[in-house]
Amino acid sequence: MKIIKTNIIPSRPTFVDIESSEKLDFKAICVFSATGFFLDDDTYWKNKKVLKPASIHSFDKNNDLISSKPYFNWHYTPRDISFEEALDEFTILFDTIVKEQTINKSVILPLSGGLDSRTQAVALRKHPNVNSYSYCFKGGYPEDVIGKKIAQKLNIPFQAFKVPKGYLWNCIEQLAEINGCYSEFTHPRQMAFIDVYAGMGDVFSLGHLGDLLFDTMNLPQLNLQEEVDVICKKFIKKGGLELASKLWDSWGLEGAFEPYFKGRIQELLGQIEITDTNVKLRAFKSMYSVTRWSSVNLSIFEKAAPISLPYYDNRMIEFICSLPEEFLANRKLQIAYIQRNAPKLAKITWHEQKPFNLNNYHFNKAPYNFPYRISNKMYREFNKLINKPHVSRNWELQFLGTENDIELKKWLFESGLEKLIDPSVTENIYNSFKTIDAVKYSHPLSMLLTLALFNKKFNE
Repeated sequence: MKIIKTNIIPSRPTFVDIESSEKLDFKAICVFSATGFFLDDDTYWKNKKVLKPASIHSFDKNNDLISSKPYFNWHYTPRDISFEEALDEFTILFDTIVKEQTINKSVILPLSGGLDSRTQAVALRKHPNVNSYSYCFKGGYPEDVIGKKIAQKLNIPFQAFKVPKGYLWNCIEQLAEINGCYSEFTHPRQMAFIDVYAGMGDVFSLGHLGDLLFDTMNLPQLNLQEEVDVICKKFIKKGGLELASKLWDSWGLEGAFEPYFKGRIQELLGQIEITDTNVKLRAFKSMYSVTRWSSVNLSIFEKAAPISLPYYDNRMIEFICSLPEEFLANRKLQIAYIQRNAPKLAKITWHEQKPFNLNNYHFNKAPYNFPYRISNKMYREFNKLINKPHVSRNWELQFLGTENDIELKKWLFESGLEKLIDPSVTENIYNSFKTIDAVKYSHPLSMLLTLALFNKKFNE
């Protein structure tokens, strides 16, 4: 008998065949098109599933799955401790995990303007061999400047990368092979630099999941239906409902997409035995969004070097489940950890609260932020006048412009996608992107591109 024990938050999916007949799961593909990830244990195929997290899975001698039993259930069991005690515990736990994952290895540390990578930088401040880097969009906010300041304060090597326009078309087939088309292709901007990473160190130290674990949604207590509505609003991307509904109808599926999707969300959410709305929704997003979306593109890093993920550690999840929710609200625990252990890093701009830092971000409100907002608005308007629009999303560099459009149309209209998707659906989404609202239809367009690659590489 073979046993597979999946982590509470798996860093990669484990696929199993549950039957021999290979058939596309059109309902699952509709959900994927709406949200950008497959829900629960879904895949492109009815006969193939992903092993559920936090479970022990048993297989017989024929390698058939015979049972799956959870060994962990998300819970909310807050202890009666002070914030300082919680900070002490987090410091010991986080530093221990990072040390275990990186000892005697040269570390590759991506630095952003946020808090997760900054906490890792603090934990690695005494590590003898760390190489860091940041990237930003050409024409976007220079987030690499923040990363460079963090590296300089810690006296560690640093490289700055700019995400180039149209890089996707040179690596799109490689990306499809790496992530199996289980995530759309404009989010993982790290793909632009995959050939550079391998020579930078032995192991990545990645901060994925920190922003979800160490914050709250600041929601009032809701009933189940209200919680379902919140999840649906967070999961379904702009234009995603429209694309999923068009595909649902074109494939002749019974009923309608939206009630089907809401029904599945309600069923899964109802299985979580947590009363507090904010804690419950954190658990839900961790179980379904993180494991099937955030984790998918970890494979890109892993293609270049092994990865380590301190926030994915089972001990960290158990720790989070034991803390009062108020300690996690507004990133308080991470901020206090940085302020205590590396106060110089706390004085560096926090990208989400720019131009403020970890010590004064409370002033990011009127009237204190008026000078920055006015100057930033003037700067962007001036750049528009000289034909240098601000870029804040990767799809703007990969989809806009004549050369990008040529490559995009090749995949949408010349790759055989019509064998999977009604051409009228593709034409409608493409034309809506070009003539109505590029922002709204960027996600549906990217999903069609992903399905075009899937159809060519895995469905022919």
